[in-house]
Amino acid sequence: MKIDVLGMQAFVTIATLSSFARAADSLAVTSPALTRRLSNLESQLGVKLLERTTRSVSLTPAGTSFLPRARQLLDDLSTAFREISVGGQALRGTLTIACVPTVGVRFLPSLLSEYSRRHPDNRIRILDHTSHGVAEAVQQREAEFGINMSNLQFSDLESIPVLADRLCLICRRDHPLARKRTLRWNQLQGHTLIVPGSGSSNRPLLDTVLGPLNIQLPATYEVQRSSTAVGLVAQGLGAAIVPQLSIPPGAYPNLKVIALVDPYVERTFVLLRRKGAELSPPAQALFELIRARAMSQRMTPT
Repeated sequence: MKIDVLGMQAFVTIATLSSFARAADSLAVTSPALTRRLSNLESQLGVKLLERTTRSVSLTPAGTSFLPRARQLLDDLSTAFREISVGGQALRGTLTIACVPTVGVRFLPSLLSEYSRRHPDNRIRILDHTSHGVAEAVQQREAEFGINMSNLQFSDLESIPVLADRLCLICRRDHPLARKRTLRWNQLQGHTLIVPGSGSSNRPLLDTVLGPLNIQLPATYEVQRSSTAVGLVAQGLGAAIVPQLSIPPGAYPNLKVIALVDPYVERTFVLLRRKGAELSPPAQALFELIRARAMSQRMTPT
């Protein structure tokens, strides 16, 4: 059904002012034009909404039932226009982004805190997916943009580097390795290790960097998510290879973070969006905030 906005506006104004003449003045139209608008709406609905005499205007039962709904529809439409117009609050609204879980632990929260201070009325949906899931969410328009690892290339997506992150070793402070500030990969031999499993997006990176150097990782446990590895380490089940971003500052005071060197194993995160896509104003504001933060930090590894 075609929504007759002008007809609803005429009906609501007449009902509110109880006068065709005053309603016509309020809407800056002639009385015949106002009458035509109301008649068109009544014809479309197939019911009479107003009863008019020479002295009064009153609502029919159908008009009484329809009036609050018509008011709400007009209010919602007015709100939508105000939110999307450049001259109004163009940055207000709801946006959806996608990211890999690690980004949601340390990098994203501080940015969202700043964004919320600037745009307190906005709502944000975060889809925390695997790398493939993030790319798919952006491709399928489930998310306006995503934050993902840079090891995946898609012809229909453009990427902007925003963050570098290194893999490190975490262990409890009572672990034999806890006294070290840095470790070479070959020094992990002989220790119970928790490593990224084959389904983890970090595993291909480890294999690519360490494979040519013939560095083996004697794994006792394999996990798909870094959060699981952190939990196992906290229980004293071994030391884990995880991204530095996966350790929230101050969340695990009993854990020690040790740099892994020779070589550094580093991954880059990128902003992903569809090529040629125009982001909504709320999403564009967050996109630019993330890009500005990356520029100020100059991709320094965490």
